[in-house]
Amino acid sequence: MTLFDAAPDPGPDSSARARIVIHFDGGARGNPGPAGIGAVVSDPGTDPPTRLVSVSRYIGETTNNVAEYRALIAGLEAARDFPARAVEVRGDSKLVIEQVRGAWKVRQAHLRPLVDDVRRLLDAYDTVALVHVPREQNTDADLLVNAALDAR
Repeated sequence: MTLFDAAPDPGPDSSARARIVIHFDGGARGNPGPAGIGAVVSDPGTDPPTRLVSVSRYIGETTNNVAEYRALIAGLEAARDFPARAVEVRGDSKLVIEQVRGAWKVRQAHLRPLVDDVRRLLDAYDTVALVHVPREQNTDADLLVNAALDAR
């Protein structure tokens, strides 16, 4: 399911891509515990899709949910170097996807500023799709999380 079927192509005179895809993942070993983030920004307009940038970072001691949000924020910040009109965000955190979408309430006060940061970064796009994917479809971002944790 995607919202991009009708997304306009920016045309040859535009420096912006039609669309980018961001896979994100965050995790903590323990909850809270040592945490890492991973994100992959890709251009699906090429065959195979071109990886534009990857993020893999140890972020200290925090919870899984905070790590998930910080991974998405890092992916969105990295994506700013690759202008696009549309973004598809894919993650295996149902909580993050549904809270950013507005379908679920943000009950933990410490997560509200993170949700606000994500939404502010998403405002840069004409079209946004938030897609919950199974863990098996998020392996590249997961590998980046584990690499960050293993390297600390």
